[in-house]
Amino acid sequence: MLDACAEILDEAGYDGLSTTRIAQRAGVAIGSVYQFFPDKRAVAQALALRNLEEFGDRIGVLLDELPARSWSQLVGRAIDIFVEMHRTVPGFRVLRFGDVADLHLLDESEDNNAVVADRLRELIVQTTGVADSPELERAFAITVESADALIKMAFRRAADGDDAVIGEAKGLIQTYLSGYLEQ
Repeated sequence: MLDACAEILDEAGYDGLSTTRIAQRAGVAIGSVYQFFPDKRAVAQALALRNLEEFGDRIGVLLDELPARSWSQLVGRAIDIFVEMHRTVPGFRVLRFGDVADLHLLDESEDNNAVVADRLRELIVQTTGVADSPELERAFAITVESADALIKMAFRRAADGDDAVIGEAKGLIQTYLSGYLEQ
């Protein structure tokens, strides 16, 4: 059902998503959808959580592959992973981590980008040993919001993402974070 949801998102956007369409695409009875999900928002939430889990898994693979744990490399590769997911993961370009459905889809107490920022900050702190602080928390919130906006721009400019804009986004984010991570 989640795969069907992702396909519909790619074809018709969130507004074109319905439990009836999900059931038809998945080849199941509508009651089967309602057995697991009360509405289309719940299906989108499950897909957004799957997206976040996949992003985390890809970051985990990255950590295994990178010999050095420089924060700059990690941030640059995290952006690469996010862009690659836009290009290859069905439904991701529309839903990402859920903001199109609901700004609080991943967590009722925090907006979706705050959840992502917290996870990335924790990852950087754990893998590089940099000290965590309220300032670093704010910096990662700004970083995720900025990266999200710039990547959206890149995909508005070119169907597969404007590589020049993506490169500028990486440089901007790495330069900004250097003020917090190279102290």
